Order: sequence, then structure tokens, then C-alpha cells
Amino acid sequence: MTRQAAKKKVEAVEPTPGRQLTKKKNRKKRLVHLELAAVGVPPQKERVKKEKVVRDTFTMPRFDYEKIKKLTQRCLDEGVLVNKSELLRAGLVLLEAASPEELRAAAQAVEKVKTGRPPKSR
Repeated sequence: MTRQAAKKKVEAVEPTPGRQLTKKKNRKKRLVHLELAAVGVPPQKERVKKEKVVRDTFTMPRFDYEKIKKLTQRCLDEGVLVNKSELLRAGLVLLEAASPEELRAAAQAVEKVKTGRPPKSR
């Protein structure tokens, strides 16, 4: 066998450095899982991907904004810490569960406001 042929044969057998690291990592993970299983620790569930959030802005009257503050304080009084986003999403849950008549009444009770940014006050 020539020297070049032997070199090609060795290159074909030896894994690339990056691939070798991956195999080592996988081997370590398997060993950890086997050790945990031997001790009696149940395997972890697959990680659930978090839903992506959407950032949005909207306009509302000042008195509705004050209602958010009051409702946030009421939640604090009940021992629940919520932010504005969570409070608005809780309202969505309630509206979603409402009957069509209740939903229509709630939508009609809301004051219509001009969309867009309010003018800068000086």
C-alpha cells in the first residue's frame, strides 16, 4: 500500500474534530440520563417552546387607564401581583367566555376614541 492510500484510509476512518465533540457530548448526556434512571429520578419532559409575544401600542382614555391602576391594586389586595399586560389578558379571557349578548353589551359600553398618538401637551 502506498503512503497516499494509507493516509486516505486513515482520514476516512478518523472523524472530524467537530463531529467527535458532538459524540462526546451525546455520550455524556446518555451517561447522565442512565445514572439518573438508576437512582430513580424520572426523565425530564421535553421543553415546551414559549409562545412568541407581540409588542403593540394602543390609545385609551385617561379614566380607563386609571381603571387599570385600580384593578391592579385590587389584585394586590387579593394577594395577586399582576402587571398591565396580564390584567388586560385576564379581561380577554373573561370576554372570550362571555355570551354573545354580554360581549355586545361590553363592546357598546366602551367609549370610541380616535386612534393614533394623542397630540403632545405643552
